[in-house]
Amino acid sequence: MIAPEVLNEWYPVAMASQIRAGQRRQTQLLGQPITVVLTDGAIAVQGPTGSFPVIERFGHVWTCPGTPAHDLFTVPEVDQPGRRLVDVGVVRVKCSPLRAVENFLDIAHFPFVHTDILGAEPHTEVNRYEVQIREDTDEVWATKVTFYQPQAAKSAEVGIVTEYMYRVPAPTVSVLYKTCPVVPGEWDVIGIFVQPLTEELCDVWPYMALFDDVTPMAELIAFQQMIFLQDRSILENQIPRLLPLDPGMEIPTQADLTSIAYRRWLKKRGLTYGAQMVAA
Repeated sequence: MIAPEVLNEWYPVAMASQIRAGQRRQTQLLGQPITVVLTDGAIAVQGPTGSFPVIERFGHVWTCPGTPAHDLFTVPEVDQPGRRLVDVGVVRVKCSPLRAVENFLDIAHFPFVHTDILGAEPHTEVNRYEVQIREDTDEVWATKVTFYQPQAAKSAEVGIVTEYMYRVPAPTVSVLYKTCPVVPGEWDVIGIFVQPLTEELCDVWPYMALFDDVTPMAELIAFQQMIFLQDRSILENQIPRLLPLDPGMEIPTQADLTSIAYRRWLKKRGLTYGAQMVAA
């Protein structure tokens, strides 16, 4: 049985633009079939026992299969004038939805998985950074993260030391704020919205809000899809498939502070769909 804490969360299930174009999306959420459809001019999500509540935000359709415990999170930067909002599409990944979020939070893999793009040898050291669970918003944040990147974004022309902030506002969502190469003092915003199909299968919806008036939209989408497809091969080969929440099941390092906080936060909130609680 799925815990109420899991059922009462919001999850992404479609790109709103696709549904408005008349496409029905038949998919899954937490192991049950659902249909996303345009009905009487509004997007509806239909589950096995009736309709689910719906929110359209960040170009995506969000639904809650239970009773919503709170409103969907916001990202104020998305509404800034001059940003390009990029719906990247969807990538299906054979992994726990929680693994997909945790991988997005990992900095240490940049030089080895995204070689000569988000990282490169010999620049492999993860500098000290700060992590906290913010009690006022009940979110995980990592700040003061820095890393040398040969191509921090599609618009970047030279390698730079990129500053990051990572935010986890929901169990299957992560938002990344990173140095904007073309507008000093601003942040590019990149997120992943993860739809848990089952405990070991998910659809990942990358999303971007960028200051970039030059790069064609198709190239922005292709760049981000390339990055995530490099991650997919790693995600689909992780053992165990479920995300371990017991601290003794995997050996963390200094670079894993955000992962440790994320796992502790999940366990505290009872959000264990896609998690492994004890060693097998």
